[in-house]
Amino acid sequence: MARYELKLPKMGESVAEATITSWVKEIGETIDIDDTVVEVATDKVDSEVPSEVEGKLVEVLFEKDAVVQVGETIAIIETEGGDDAGTGSAPKQEEPKEVAEIEKTVAVAKETVSAQVDTSSSDRFYSPLVKSIAQTEGIQVTELDTIQGTGKDGRVTKSDILSYLENRGNQPKAAPAPVAVKVEAPKAKVQSAPVTMSGEDQIIEMSRMGKLISKHMVDSIQTSAHVQSFIEIDVTNIVKWRNKVKEAYLKREGEKLTFTPIFMQAVAQTIKKHPMINIAVDGDKIIKRGNVNLGMAAALPDGNLIVPVIKNADQLNLMGMTKQVNDLANRARANKLKPDEIQGGTYTVTNVGGFGSIMGTPIINQPQVAILALGAIRKMPSVIETPEGDFIGIRQKMFVSHSYDHRVVNGALGGMFIKTLKEILESWDVNQDF
Repeated sequence: MARYELKLPKMGESVAEATITSWVKEIGETIDIDDTVVEVATDKVDSEVPSEVEGKLVEVLFEKDAVVQVGETIAIIETEGGDDAGTGSAPKQEEPKEVAEIEKTVAVAKETVSAQVDTSSSDRFYSPLVKSIAQTEGIQVTELDTIQGTGKDGRVTKSDILSYLENRGNQPKAAPAPVAVKVEAPKAKVQSAPVTMSGEDQIIEMSRMGKLISKHMVDSIQTSAHVQSFIEIDVTNIVKWRNKVKEAYLKREGEKLTFTPIFMQAVAQTIKKHPMINIAVDGDKIIKRGNVNLGMAAALPDGNLIVPVIKNADQLNLMGMTKQVNDLANRARANKLKPDEIQGGTYTVTNVGGFGSIMGTPIINQPQVAILALGAIRKMPSVIETPEGDFIGIRQKMFVSHSYDHRVVNGALGGMFIKTLKEILESWDVNQDF
């Protein structure tokens, strides 16, 4: 028998770690090639880790909710054969004393995962593993808040807290001043009225993704000065054209032609005409993006939203855009997106009309500075101007809502952007081919 080390695979350029959310396979179970062994989550997306070998799961090295670094061995699979299957890793050599001590500390922390330190009074995020280590070492939240984090958004990583523990004896006690600041900050948050419950009420825990979305939305409101502009667009020609070609497109390409790729292509063209909407803010600096990467908000079966990104959207024709939109939407609903496919967006579009809303005021997807909401397409009585005079007719119309960051996008640019979009969509040629 050989032992194969299942490692946490690379999950994207900026993803260094992931949290184990559930073990799909249990110890002793038989595993086939490409079987999902474990489900993991990053701050971007949930993913599955498949096996590259056939065999039996004999060892699980991390419990549920543990934070694992990319490249770490997470499980051992026993396979047929005489030599260790491995994953290219050399046999374990005698480890340095420092590494052995760190692993010992982590092992102890795992055993106490059910008794993690309470960080509810802190405004910082701590992973389950960091909280477990803090509990084991007797680190209170006020002391934990003083540790400088090197992870994303200043998060304290496993290495940060272990490094802090190694030098803890040589460090002075935490000064009272920073502790006082940390204690005061949460008090401003506790302003909501107490929630009363009756016997018929039910408590439902927010999902991990729901908590992330909640935090991102609040952070965005606190970061950007949101302003909205609205415009009504006549899409009668687009509706007629799509009705005319959708059956032929389905027969030729094997997939549906929806309105979304039409609008996404028009947005990409509009961004090219107004490139200062395709920016980000870094302190007092403006970063002008070199690529047009369109985020496309998609609803998940559990009610949450995810935003896959169409890279270099301005370089796609309508057919290419349609294939990208359909592929990303289908894999988003099936939870098959890769972390890289929801990163790098420079502008976002959300379709509130899919739920019947005629307009909405969406929250900016940081660090972008604008987001567009597409309302429902409706038949509306309209004044039609002709050389012979005006008359009332039935037209297909929709409202578009544009939320933008008033720190860097003024009303003129925010309004001109959707005015240009209106001109592009209303000049649609009903006789064009697809």
